[in-house]
Amino acid sequence: MKKTKITYSGEPIRLDVFLSGTGENFSRSFARCLVEEGLATANGKKRKPSYMLNEGSTVEFSAPDADEAQEGFEDLVLFEDTVLLAVCKPAGLAVHPNAANWEINPAASLLGEPTLVSMIFSARPEMAGGGLERLGLVHRLDRDTSGLMLLAKTAEAQKTLSAGFRERLLEKIYIGVVAGIPALRKGSIDAPIGRASGFKKIKVWEYGREALTEYVVKERAKNCSLLEIHPRTGRTNQIRIHLAHIGHPIMGDKLYGGPTAPRMLLHSLSLGFKHPSTGKKTELEAPLPEDFRRAWKTLKKKQAI
Repeated sequence: MKKTKITYSGEPIRLDVFLSGTGENFSRSFARCLVEEGLATANGKKRKPSYMLNEGSTVEFSAPDADEAQEGFEDLVLFEDTVLLAVCKPAGLAVHPNAANWEINPAASLLGEPTLVSMIFSARPEMAGGGLERLGLVHRLDRDTSGLMLLAKTAEAQKTLSAGFRERLLEKIYIGVVAGIPALRKGSIDAPIGRASGFKKIKVWEYGREALTEYVVKERAKNCSLLEIHPRTGRTNQIRIHLAHIGHPIMGDKLYGGPTAPRMLLHSLSLGFKHPSTGKKTELEAPLPEDFRRAWKTLKKKQAI
């Protein structure tokens, strides 16, 4: 980490306010994180962000940068060319930190637990520049969902891919294990999704935004089934909400009532789209990870028909 020591001169000022004005491109929230993590001290001691500096106070801080290696990213890469990066995100890994300050200063992503964004920033620091927003993200997966994610490496590709997701031009296929067996082998769920006033959880709501999910039952056990799922729209938690709505929540989905499982059994399997540079039809796939296969095999064995 880059270490800096400064002797303060001036009128009394809060420690976090001073740090945000040091010229290091620290947002106020990032400065607060540095203080809370003990990476910024005043007069040789860990302080609160509100600690007041006076004439002659010394401030030391260590800001993480892209040299802070986070191992394992290359193992996630499925495809890469000059404009695209495709990775297989493991279940349990958040896409980005909850606090939005990493969007202003990508180095903020290196604070706290590893995320996909912090791994990208460490392994591909050039993606923090070049007009890219949010380190090239064009969509996201829930923390507990595994599978294929696309990222752009140029601003033009990001614009094209983002428009493709927004205009529903990409073919998305997921694999999921649900509680019970749907009555129809092929089905669709057309139900609006939103967050009703006073409720924290997103759900099917008559005043929500339109949402459509189609599915096909691929395999069955006694009390659960494996589905191929086609989300035709891209609402937050759409697949999880829709399947829970029809009485077949994803196994391991604690938020929407799924039965216990070793992990949430939802996986982003493939994406079909036009390559943003060549215009050629491109299909990428992230095979089912071993923990998913093992969990489904165990469930089938326990619930043999």
